[in-house]
Amino acid sequence: MLAALPLPAVVLDAEDRFRFANPAAEIFFQLSAGSLRAHSLRDLLPPDNRVFGLLAQVRAHDAPVADHDLALESPRLHRTGVSVQGAPLPELPGGVVVTLQDGSTAQMLDRQLNFRGAARGASAMAEMLAHEVKNPLSGIRGAAQLLEQGASEGDRELCQLIQDEVDRIRKLVERMDMFSDRPIDRGEVNIHEVLDHVRRIALSGFAAHLRIVQDYDPSLPPVWGNRDQLVQVLLNLVKNAAEAVDPREGEILLSTSYHHGVRIAVPGSLERVHLPLQVVVRDNGPGIPEAIRATLFEPFVTTKRGGQGLGLALVAKLVADQGGLIECDSRPGRTIFRLSLPQPPRRADNGAAA
Repeated sequence: MLAALPLPAVVLDAEDRFRFANPAAEIFFQLSAGSLRAHSLRDLLPPDNRVFGLLAQVRAHDAPVADHDLALESPRLHRTGVSVQGAPLPELPGGVVVTLQDGSTAQMLDRQLNFRGAARGASAMAEMLAHEVKNPLSGIRGAAQLLEQGASEGDRELCQLIQDEVDRIRKLVERMDMFSDRPIDRGEVNIHEVLDHVRRIALSGFAAHLRIVQDYDPSLPPVWGNRDQLVQVLLNLVKNAAEAVDPREGEILLSTSYHHGVRIAVPGSLERVHLPLQVVVRDNGPGIPEAIRATLFEPFVTTKRGGQGLGLALVAKLVADQGGLIECDSRPGRTIFRLSLPQPPRRADNGAAA
């Protein structure tokens, strides 16, 4: 019964060692059931965490106890807004059945909807800029070129300045045009080949001075997506990581994994999208300032001097185009961008997608 629960559920013995973990708990703790059974909860959380007080109350009163809005944070775990329920297990002296409801997942989904809304807003802005700005820019640049022909030395410099600024604005408009809503072709993509391609580009250029570590699940099935756009997404994330870390001690981790239970409900529908394929880009840089984490994927949000704040907004838009989700978990010394992506659709007997 515990294995069938959609919520994370574990059984702890009297010493808080894991005796059982269901598939949802494996996803929650990012460890397999076998790995969890080799650990105690105290290996994953500091001893002053509120969850240990809850466990003590369950054992002292031999009755169920619940607590809400807990933060389960340590170097191995980072979950916030968690509701925890504990109940005694008579068959195991001192044993406790613990179920967890992860509020951070709901918060991530809310943020993802906001990211998609921001991408749609950027798309509308791109169309407006393309139609309303490009044509006047061409006229301004042409007028500046005509004025330059009969201008004095000082005025020619000003005419050239006008042309340079027009060219800069045009490039910005062209970058915004990437947000426009165009249908994309999707197919089966070997995500490891994409990651290897991105790694080679990085090591031959902007990340030549860094260590890039690979940790791939060799049994991972193909991703259902667009190869070129996935390259663009991951290249952007790796480039951001390379710019964030210390040039002398910087390290970037590229990893993949499969998570059976990751199913996302589509708002306003009974449909549930299966996103079991996870791709992680992790760096050991200083982390993202807390002040901008909530708006990180919105257009024009950046911490880079001279940056335009379009890179991560484009990433969010492209990931949404793949039918996937992106989330960011950042603290000093560790920033993780996690992509959850779909598998290819099942095929019917006649070979068509089911």
